[in-house]
Amino acid sequence: MAELRQVFEDTGAESVRTYIQSGNVLFEQTKPDAAKLEKAIAEAFGVESTVVLRSFADIRRLAGAHPFGRDTSNSFVAFLAKKPTKAGIKGLEELDAGRDRFEILGNDVVLRFPSGYQSATLTGAVLERRLGVPATVRNWRTVAKLAELSEG
Repeated sequence: MAELRQVFEDTGAESVRTYIQSGNVLFEQTKPDAAKLEKAIAEAFGVESTVVLRSFADIRRLAGAHPFGRDTSNSFVAFLAKKPTKAGIKGLEELDAGRDRFEILGNDVVLRFPSGYQSATLTGAVLERRLGVPATVRNWRTVAKLAELSEG
């Protein structure tokens, strides 16, 4: 993760911190540029990836808005690269997701998998296909920890 922090610093980010080994980066920058970060990551690591940006306030607001009650143990968030279209949302709503549930909150989809992630129908790949938007999925614990880390 030290190399990833360096890539972000080299693009002008400040106070760069990472959380676990799944590409969660907290940083400060006046005008972060996802495309610039994607290019820098591709050059440094030789992999194409989608960078999804959220402000600290966005992460904290999301962490405080769990729509499925108090139990967050089987909850996840798909952070979308951009807001889905109405047609994309309709396509997702038409999917038979079994017991899985979702709630779209701005550019994010909060997911509830009562039978766990391994049995989920609404995987990141399914969301990307249905919504036509790149996504990255994190469990609720990670979202809550990112919100906590964003406070100081």
